[in-house]
Amino acid sequence: MKQTARALFADRTPMNQPPSEIQPVRPSLPSAESWLEGVPTPAQQRQDGYAVAALATSLPGLVPIAVVLAAIALRRIKRTGGRGKRLAYAALVVSLCWVIATTVAVTLNLVHERQEGIGRTVSISQVSVGRCFDADLDADALKLVTIADCAAPHTGEAYAKVRAGLVGLSVAQTGTVATQQCAGAFVEFIGKPYERSELDMYYVVLENRDVADGNVLCLVGMPGTRLTGTMRGSQR
Repeated sequence: MKQTARALFADRTPMNQPPSEIQPVRPSLPSAESWLEGVPTPAQQRQDGYAVAALATSLPGLVPIAVVLAAIALRRIKRTGGRGKRLAYAALVVSLCWVIATTVAVTLNLVHERQEGIGRTVSISQVSVGRCFDADLDADALKLVTIADCAAPHTGEAYAKVRAGLVGLSVAQTGTVATQQCAGAFVEFIGKPYERSELDMYYVVLENRDVADGNVLCLVGMPGTRLTGTMRGSQR
């Protein structure tokens, strides 16, 4: 049976037909250019210089420059496919943080000034100890002053309230007593006796009678010169 089966199979192929040659299968190779598809070029592998510059300028708070550089970097990266998009976005985030921090600081400062009354014009009798003010110290009578920030240039500072019994005293006697009382507080506040100080001392009588929290307001200033910072312990 095996021989018959073999003979039947052999009869299906004509005896006079030569066997066909075996043809190797050669897959078509891609062109040389196609090998580069998806492979970044040297220019694409480098970080975009504008993105680096944007981040560098955003850190110290140069917000306008950083934003412009970041925008340029993002346009370049989109066009060329280069690197640095994260740096550009980081520069924008840092710049936004600077804007928020500056806005908060300005807002808090405005709130502080409003609470402190800075810029408000008040009667000299309403100036509390520790407040700085702007006024004409050469005027014959000091009635109104403008509350100022002690850290900014100003003309005077209220440094003490003292108690003085002034009832029944003449104008000259009142000046002598008030000056003596303010001079004692002056050396404690400035750190130098009034006689040896370059600063001038002023007083405002709030009431003639002696009151618990003081009835004479003591002021320090220097006509023709604006002071900066509190004079407490200045030794001037």
